[in-house]
Amino acid sequence: MPPHPPTDPARTRLDKWLWAARFFKHRTAATEAVDGGKVKLNGITVKPARDVKPGDRLDITIGEETRTVLVRAVADRRGSATVAQTLYEETAESIAEREHARELRKLAATPGADLHGRPTKRDRRRMDRFGGH
Repeated sequence: MPPHPPTDPARTRLDKWLWAARFFKHRTAATEAVDGGKVKLNGITVKPARDVKPGDRLDITIGEETRTVLVRAVADRRGSATVAQTLYEETAESIAEREHARELRKLAATPGADLHGRPTKRDRRRMDRFGGH
């Protein structure tokens, strides 16, 4: 049986890196996101086992938000949040885009924000009057 090739300390699996960089709480969630096409490595959809190295660009979509980050360092173990922040650098365009989206969300009322559960008797009377019954 041939010996295992030496692992490059400057590379690690994509799903492990996403978990170590604290983009996902669980490694399983990171794997599912990569499999689901929510993470792109240098603009290409890849598999979770693909190696990540410093200098790579990642487009990560979590919910409604997309972040573009540059890999600065690799880690395959989860550390503190301060250590995780040193693993990547978010691009200026990504930060500006997220700020713009946040401002739009502030201005737009969320659907159903004025509804607070079941209508009261008073609300029902108003609805009946409006409906023409």
